[in-house]
Amino acid sequence: MTEPEAVARVMAALETGRGGHIVTPNVDIAAAARKSADLRALIDAGDLVTADGAPLVWASRLAGTPLPERVAGSDLVWSLAEAAAERGLRLALLGGTPDNAARPTERAATVLEHRFPGLKVVGAWCPPMGFDRDDSQWRSLVARFEAAAPDLVYAGLGFPKQERVIARLREAAPRTWFLGCGAGIDFLAGYRRRAPEWMRRTGTEWTYRLASEPGRLARRYLRDDVPEALRLLAEAVRARRAGIS
Repeated sequence: MTEPEAVARVMAALETGRGGHIVTPNVDIAAAARKSADLRALIDAGDLVTADGAPLVWASRLAGTPLPERVAGSDLVWSLAEAAAERGLRLALLGGTPDNAARPTERAATVLEHRFPGLKVVGAWCPPMGFDRDDSQWRSLVARFEAAAPDLVYAGLGFPKQERVIARLREAAPRTWFLGCGAGIDFLAGYRRRAPEWMRRTGTEWTYRLASEPGRLARRYLRDDVPEALRLLAEAVRARRAGIS
């Protein structure tokens, strides 16, 4: 579906008291899921799965089963917040880069509240590393979560950690919608910069991020993601040919 259709799906579910989980696979996540049944199961468990990667959209078209467009988590953080503000819904942010000086999670909350008057940001939590493996830290997070009672949660912890954390939190909040948004909280805060719009449209956003953070992303993009993208495209062509024959 398109991004507006995805937002409408979430809002309609919230109106009827049904929660859910949005997973936004990109090429890196697709590569991980190919190697691990456990990680594939995390994607399959999503109530709404959208393609956060141009190569996935290209492959769908080559295979003859086209997706209408890329629906990225870093875009959904804006469009879902706008729709939530129109309805007076409650939003919480979980994750982002731990930085006591910059506080990107709190900054992201401020940005959203200024952009969308009427939005109720009821939590901006950036728990310490390992919080999900520490019983006391986890209980503290759940207590804050239950007290805030958000309708919508952005979890920016990276795949697969954010999906595992979401699965656990959903037990306490069956009526809440969760978005695993990766670096989306940092982008909201301006802690990291997104590529220009034309690069997002043409599927070259990854080159911008690589140039911005070569030490962190070179191995991931060049060793894992580029070969996976080529593999996906080749498999899509073979699937299309097999279907024609």
